[in-house]
Amino acid sequence: MNNKNIGILYIVPTPIGNIQDISDRALNILKTVHLIIAENTKYTNNLLKILKIKNTIISFHKYNENNQTQKIISLLKTKTIALVSNAGTPVINDPGYELVHTCHKENITVIPIPGPCAAITALSASGLSSNTFYYAGFIPKKKNTRINFLKKIKNKQTTVILYESCHRIIHTLNDITNILGSKRKIVFAKEITKKWEKIKYGTSIQILTWLQKDPCRQKGEITLLIKHKKKKKKIISSKIKKTLHLLIKYLSMKKSIELISKIFKIKKNDLYKYTINQFQHDKK
Repeated sequence: MNNKNIGILYIVPTPIGNIQDISDRALNILKTVHLIIAENTKYTNNLLKILKIKNTIISFHKYNENNQTQKIISLLKTKTIALVSNAGTPVINDPGYELVHTCHKENITVIPIPGPCAAITALSASGLSSNTFYYAGFIPKKKNTRINFLKKIKNKQTTVILYESCHRIIHTLNDITNILGSKRKIVFAKEITKKWEKIKYGTSIQILTWLQKDPCRQKGEITLLIKHKKKKKKIISSKIKKTLHLLIKYLSMKKSIELISKIFKIKKNDLYKYTINQFQHDKK
């Protein structure tokens, strides 16, 4: 390997289900790096056997990340290393943040390889708005913490992406139904890219009922996507309208809106929109 490549940490995504999703570039890196650091060495060994790759693997998980980081930084002075997780893109809800952060501080090159990610894959097929989204990772396990978490995301005006365990999905959907509303649109995506892949769109109560009818539907790795909360249209009361129309007879539009805004504690922008629309309507 060319010495110019020494001192590189590669972030290498691995398949989240379908082995064919491994890219040629990822394969080449896993073959040619000096060593691979893996969240689960047994799992990664099995993956490498399937891919017919032989390489050195060392353990790097959430319990030894702090201790291993400095050792790996030292190794990166003379070696190229690939970071992999159990499945999908490393660092996203997986160990690696501290290592990548330290690499940047030490001026060690970090190269990300594009590849599988359950959250993005599910989003692309969800039918929900994807121009902006809020990725929140795993939903809290404890009920009270989960309820507080759901209250915080209740009014998010962007698509929310979550991961959940099959063991807690019914409890979570019950909480979503109670807190976000039974008519809130969600997408239930499980076993993405695998044989039993299922993507279902509906209201929270529809998805909950559908899952309760067949416990087998609850099994597997789950991604939940929640539709954004729509902005409520500002309602301008008849009292405000009458006062505004009266003032405009004697004052400029700008001055009238400024006064109404102060008196009724309403945003000037909302008043401008109403006034302009009203003038346009009167002209017709």
